[in-house]
Amino acid sequence: MQMSRRSFVRNSALGAAFAFAPRLLSETNGVVSRIDVLFDEPLGVISPNIYGHFTENLGGVVYDGIWVGRDSKVANIGGIRKTLVEALREIRSPVIRWPGGCFADSYDWHDGIGPADKRPRRTNFWADDPQARGQGNVPQKFDPNQFGTDEFVQFCRLAGSEPYIAGNVRSLSVMDFDRWVEYCNSPAGSTTLADQRAADGNREPFNVRYWGIGNEQWGCGGNFTPAEYASELRRILAYLPRYGLDLSFIASGPNVDDWNWTRGFLQALASKGPDQLLSVYGLSLHYYAWNLSRGRTEDWIAGKGDAVKFDPVDWYELLVQGQRLESLIEGHWQVMSELDPAHHVKLVVDEWGPWYRPGSEVRPTDYLGQMITLRDAVFSAMSLDIFNRHPEQVAMANCAQMINCLNSLFIAHDDKLVLTPVYHVFKMYRSHQSGQALRSVFSGPDLQYQRDGKSAKIWNLKGSASLRDRILTLSVVNPSVEQPCQAEICLYGANVGSGEVSTLTHNDIHAHNSFDAPTVVTTETKKVEFSGQTFRWTFPARSVTAFQVSLV
Repeated sequence: MQMSRRSFVRNSALGAAFAFAPRLLSETNGVVSRIDVLFDEPLGVISPNIYGHFTENLGGVVYDGIWVGRDSKVANIGGIRKTLVEALREIRSPVIRWPGGCFADSYDWHDGIGPADKRPRRTNFWADDPQARGQGNVPQKFDPNQFGTDEFVQFCRLAGSEPYIAGNVRSLSVMDFDRWVEYCNSPAGSTTLADQRAADGNREPFNVRYWGIGNEQWGCGGNFTPAEYASELRRILAYLPRYGLDLSFIASGPNVDDWNWTRGFLQALASKGPDQLLSVYGLSLHYYAWNLSRGRTEDWIAGKGDAVKFDPVDWYELLVQGQRLESLIEGHWQVMSELDPAHHVKLVVDEWGPWYRPGSEVRPTDYLGQMITLRDAVFSAMSLDIFNRHPEQVAMANCAQMINCLNSLFIAHDDKLVLTPVYHVFKMYRSHQSGQALRSVFSGPDLQYQRDGKSAKIWNLKGSASLRDRILTLSVVNPSVEQPCQAEICLYGANVGSGEVSTLTHNDIHAHNSFDAPTVVTTETKKVEFSGQTFRWTFPARSVTAFQVSLV
């Protein structure tokens, strides 16, 4: 890393101040933490795509979630749940990934086009999931293909989002990939597939820009080695019709801390020449967090904790695991610099979130569904702050998943739709989109807790800051289950004026929204007036806070 003398002096001075400020301030006026926002140290523009979503044909995500059917009594737009579309527009949904996930590499896109009543029924990749047993011939096991490419693109358009399509590398040919791009993007009247698209109700091209070259090729996507996958990717990208578009191809990247995959894939890709790296827009990174503390088996499913029945130690342990995402971004970025020092290839974290064991899902057919509590809101805010702090590294991120599955923003069934605590975080953070990220330094004493009879710790406050149109957005997470935290907020290079602050919290760490009680966890917003470069704020325990204030 290169650092200017001015930055070094400033950082040294601030570091010394941070080392003593928490103790001295707490002794004199009760302030125990400090947040410094440095306006002359921009980090880069926060891509709106960091606030993206993920929809796999898994459990209740598509059928009963997004898709209710054209003839449904549930309010819909061409079969797509109307209330879902409206809620997505409210949070400025930027991009949606589909059809997977592991489902992607067993999906034949041809099955999802043409007249709806002529489309074949196919076995879903997830049909053998333990939760699927005994469910009968439901759409979650045997896909009726009523939701295909046309319906997905229509969904994206209604939501105001860009489509991100994950192609099938494991079980379809390179030509099938070519033809899918042709179906989506060839000009009206130009090809037979363009005519097919028109017959399906869409004469003009979809202009799909984002294409994933498979999913998890190290696992369910084909168990490739990095070199084998690089070879497959080169075959696909050797020639793909662009139709005048600047397409962005996203390669299947590492799982968690598999540095060897990142290094091996890029080495193999560049073995035909470093210019091969220019064909790739992003490298995907997947990371799910769960805690395995206190004698639990480390079995992949049984070892996960419960979504609702947890104690404060579980709360902290999950957040500690989630914070690991920051080191993964920094670590893979360092490995990527070995082969791509100009960093043409960006990171795309297109699956992230907490993962719990089954048992809290609303319906038996919501495979991998889980109840969303205040803990998940705090986890999600922490994760979005990580992305905000790394705008030059992370070009896109997709929360897993949008509805009825994992870290959902929504829970739906029949005519009911619930906004989960995670949804409210996305709404609170939407003003970060397209903002200039600012370096922000959070200092304060770590929180201490006991884990398995041993002392453990977690950070005190964390967050991110951005500036757009003279509006400062500052988001802050207080992970403490019990203690509010007062902080002194110092703005270096700006004076703050009026604005508003939104807070998400609850007295019960297990609090969640349900069909019967849909507003248990929601945000409270109020107007605020500040002046000068410094102000103080008390952040409630177990809370997410977002300031939006004008600069004067």
